Amino acid sequence: MGASQSVSEKSISEFTVKDAKGKDVNLSSYKGKVLLIVNVASKCGFTNSNYTQLTDLYSRYKDKGLEILAFPCNQFLNQEPGSSEDAEQFACTRFKAEYPIFGKLSAAWGIGLVIGPALGGYLAQPAVKYPHLFPKDSFWDKFPYFLPSLSVSAFAFVVAIACIWLPETLHNHPLSNESIDDAEALETGNISNDDDKIIQKDENLFLNWPLMSSIIVYNIFSLYNVAYQEVFSLWAVSPGRFGGLNFTTDNVGDVLAISGIGLIVSQLFLYPSLERAFGPIKFARISAVLSIPLLQSYPSIAMLSGITLYLVINIASLLKNVLSMTIITGLFIMQNRAVEQHQRGAANGIAMTIMSIFKAIGPAGGGAV
Repeated sequence: MGASQSVSEKSISEFTVKDAKGKDVNLSSYKGKVLLIVNVASKCGFTNSNYTQLTDLYSRYKDKGLEILAFPCNQFLNQEPGSSEDAEQFACTRFKAEYPIFGKLSAAWGIGLVIGPALGGYLAQPAVKYPHLFPKDSFWDKFPYFLPSLSVSAFAFVVAIACIWLPETLHNHPLSNESIDDAEALETGNISNDDDKIIQKDENLFLNWPLMSSIIVYNIFSLYNVAYQEVFSLWAVSPGRFGGLNFTTDNVGDVLAISGIGLIVSQLFLYPSLERAFGPIKFARISAVLSIPLLQSYPSIAMLSGITLYLVINIASLLKNVLSMTIITGLFIMQNRAVEQHQRGAANGIAMTIMSIFKAIGPAGGGAV
């Protein structure tokens, strides 16, 4: 780009977003209005106060040109697990929201699955791929996987520093039975399903069997998941005479990146409708059953070659990641349903701690196998 060229900043009215029913909404329709754009969540510690304030603010100033654009967000601590329509119904029913509720923001995991494999696939072995930048026999040649590890660590460090300024959103406060029922209805996707309602009252979390059983399954699945990632990478780059795919690390990065892009599409367009049809828990069970024959098909994939091999392994990897994400989402919802809201922070902390231990065991087990 020449020095005389400039990049024009995009006005908010030039964006098109999805409403709660998945229809396109051009924000130019709000041109000339005073816009308050907010993220909302039905299970945040500030849900009651913030929704009440937004409703009051909108009723007082809507005739003077104020418009509130609310975007449900599930990217922080699983505080909006339901669909976009669930979030809209919650806001309009509980808090009489007259302002628009848009589609849910929920693509963070898929984005991570694009960025992560890209770092690993394209930054590994830099002396081989970029010899003009990383000379042979240099530090980068002796430690070919140090650069992607360093990049991920730098990213994690920046995020850790940024977390210092994040406000705490899980506070201990009394909840009415109505609030608990509404939260359960959002999680199950079926208000009439009373048999699935499991709420424990202020008990020791380690004695809460519904919680601990879901954590056990979640952690076993996490071990399997990380072991799969290790085994897949080793298997893919192994020579054909050893039953591998004879891929380069670039090929592995391409496969995982394509899977991540497909996962984004699945999360945005496929998962919401299937979750409404089956419910998150039943959908997770179906995904778990389907993943078994899928993984059993991997050895036969190595018998393929050329474009057929590349096409089939991409489809298999995409399906595996979509099914895994569906299972993880269902397990998260099971964990949150097993405790009241003010205990969910502690419950998630227990799950994440044990999961980290299992993920540390996974690579060692996968490498040994």
